[in-house]
Amino acid sequence: MSAALTWPAAWRIARRDLSARFKGLRLLLVCLFLGVAALSAIGTLTGSIERELASRGRAILGGDLAVEVWQRDLVANEYAALDALGTVSTGTRLQAMAVAGSGADALTAPVQLKAVDDKWPLIGRLRLADGRTVGAPPPGSAWLAQGALERLGLKLGDSFMIGSARLRVGGVIADEPDRLGEGFAWGPPLIVRAEFPAAAGLVAPGSQFRTRARVAFDRAYDPDAAAAGLKRRFPTAGFELTTRDRATPGTDRFVSRMGEFLVLIGLSALVIAGIGIGLGVASYLDARRASIATLKVLGATSGDIARITLLQVGTAALVAIAAGLAVGLLVTPLLGRALGSLLPVTPGLVFDAPALMRAAAYGLLIALVFTAPPLARARAFPAMALMRARVSPLGASWRTAYLPVGLGLAAIAGLALATAAQPRVTFFFLGGAAGALALLAGLGWLLQQGVARLPRVRRPLLRAALANLHRPGAQTGALVTALGFGLSSFVVLAAVQSSLDANIAARVPQRAPDFFVLDVPKDRAGEFRAAIDQTVPGAQVRIVPNLRGAILAYGPPGGMTRVADLKAIPDDAWPLRGERGLTYADAVPEGNSLTAGKWWPAGHTGPPLVSIDERLADVLDLKLGDRLSVSLLGVERTATIASFRRIDWDSLGFNYVLVFSPNTLADAPHNLAATIDLPPGRERAGLLRRLVQAFPASSVIEIGSVLKDARVLLTQMSLAILAAASVAVLAGIAVLLGAIAAARAARTYDTVILRVLGASRGQLLRLLLGEYGVLAGLLALVALPLGSAIGWLIVVKWFGFEWLPNWAEILAVLAAGLILVLTFALGASLPLLRARPARVLREL
Repeated sequence: MSAALTWPAAWRIARRDLSARFKGLRLLLVCLFLGVAALSAIGTLTGSIERELASRGRAILGGDLAVEVWQRDLVANEYAALDALGTVSTGTRLQAMAVAGSGADALTAPVQLKAVDDKWPLIGRLRLADGRTVGAPPPGSAWLAQGALERLGLKLGDSFMIGSARLRVGGVIADEPDRLGEGFAWGPPLIVRAEFPAAAGLVAPGSQFRTRARVAFDRAYDPDAAAAGLKRRFPTAGFELTTRDRATPGTDRFVSRMGEFLVLIGLSALVIAGIGIGLGVASYLDARRASIATLKVLGATSGDIARITLLQVGTAALVAIAAGLAVGLLVTPLLGRALGSLLPVTPGLVFDAPALMRAAAYGLLIALVFTAPPLARARAFPAMALMRARVSPLGASWRTAYLPVGLGLAAIAGLALATAAQPRVTFFFLGGAAGALALLAGLGWLLQQGVARLPRVRRPLLRAALANLHRPGAQTGALVTALGFGLSSFVVLAAVQSSLDANIAARVPQRAPDFFVLDVPKDRAGEFRAAIDQTVPGAQVRIVPNLRGAILAYGPPGGMTRVADLKAIPDDAWPLRGERGLTYADAVPEGNSLTAGKWWPAGHTGPPLVSIDERLADVLDLKLGDRLSVSLLGVERTATIASFRRIDWDSLGFNYVLVFSPNTLADAPHNLAATIDLPPGRERAGLLRRLVQAFPASSVIEIGSVLKDARVLLTQMSLAILAAASVAVLAGIAVLLGAIAAARAARTYDTVILRVLGASRGQLLRLLLGEYGVLAGLLALVALPLGSAIGWLIVVKWFGFEWLPNWAEILAVLAAGLILVLTFALGASLPLLRARPARVLREL
């Protein structure tokens, strides 16, 4: 018995047989390169954004710590507590309406009014379009965003009105240092001095304004410890605290989850590429069959063959992974620019070692899983069986591959779950992807068997084309799995996007109000209705009390849970984060229905009661009779849970998670909010001017511009997902090329025999067109129903919308994918037509 080759000796043999251009292993290179490049690009992009947000946390927040309260100013002891930590800058944030001109020619624009003191900004400087770096504007002036300037038709030095006060355009904002830390706003920013809102009558009791204070520490404080100390000292103040380490928590969550979702799509594409890797390695080993048999005849053991082949395949895999990592790293800035305003910051070229290591690990594990079976076959068969493989094909031998394949799959799932921000979602995604792949594999097998059982076709070329789909060694099942997955992804994206667009076009104009109006004075509600009726008779107006408060505690009496004591807030319990809208009503709000409990009678004077959204009640495990405490203007108020409600969020009107009995909140200072629905075909501009003139302190928001911004965001997100899914299609095409390469020897032999029997090149070309045309039809039969079913689940069951796909758009996307597949299939098969019969027959 000969001694086993050492690893150095095995490497010398492997290196001599390994082409510098990796001839025979190029499919493995392409497949691994595609998958690893996609994963590294997605991971690096996400890491780059997160690192940018973290490194700029202090500048984004505008300090080390930010404190925000609604509808009131900080009181003396609260300000003193902040002042003890360092330098404090305070200001006001609110929605307002800017008006340029007068009468019928007046132009209006909703803006986010940002009132700042002389200490602002604590970190960085505001840069204007003319190059100046400034702080708070001079009295009577304002810094405006370019969007507000354009909408109002203003230029530098022009004047305009906000509330009851006049302002002058002092400059155009080019770079606002803490813009990202301000959060969502209805309209572009407009910066004024701290005293302006009060002078313009915008911050009367009950107005929806926020007081925001930023602190720049004067010594080495721990921001989290400082925030915790403020919570303990002022438990009922309703503070919304943000630290420099998490300056944009909502943005952080969005970036992390979007990145994780794209990584999972990229991982699915890499699994598809793995099928191509397996086919490529099988083709490579088939081409080296004589060399392997010769080594075995000369005394090489199965272990020697495994070591030599493993070194060759491993070298190619490492080169492909390194190239994929390099490309993924280099394209990050390009991706950042392509995604545009979808990203909170513009990512640069960042070396994110953990993201690159994860991509490399996924690549190595996929290579292990899909190269193990063909390697096991070459290792297990004796030399004479390998010599006879051309006339007596080798059977499948998976037994020795079970262990590496099982360990590889377990490692892939473990790595995905260990690095997931949402392990539960990742688990279900992996399970769904595995189920989809298994379903596609089963459909591929059924289609192959179905084609084999078709009645004999009379046309010889079509009969030969069908036979090629089920002949021994045919890769129809693998092709349906790989290409079907990618094309199904395209169908899903087209179905979801077209259905969502149709829902927005069909439902939003019918259900969404034309205007939202904030800060309608409570004592002028009748005048507000009268102004609308006079301007647009027949308009429907809904007015509700509008307050802001934070949930402080919830649960049974004597055992309530304090929100401040929670280590983490569940995602579905978003109303616990900061202050939320509150209202009160004598009757069940429009678009709501009771699911448990009873509504209080009109004019209720008993104990304070509250009705809660059933989803929040389920997440917090609340029961009827439990208590809920909120902070309102710094005062804690507690009510008993009287009922649970199901909210129709599609109504696009006022939907409050918490609705109280009037005797709970009516005594607090507050204003009203309103929605206005105009009769079809009525002009909006006249009503907008009338309301702005009559109620200068109120904010009138048109819904059309909001929906336009939402559509832009939806389109950008779709493009990001489409780019990731495109890798799956490219990987499927690589699998197709691999299948063609793996069967090249048999196909060349068949082509030569047909040429000898008199077949022309035109007939052979029609044979290829027939075969791949049937394959394309089978792929369409798989991708269209499967992608449509998944799209239906997403639209109807997940989003809760109607199923309104644009079938023309879906079929066009599917047809484009099929044409791409046919083009590559024919392009890769054309060399078969150039094979010379005499040369091929001599080499048999």
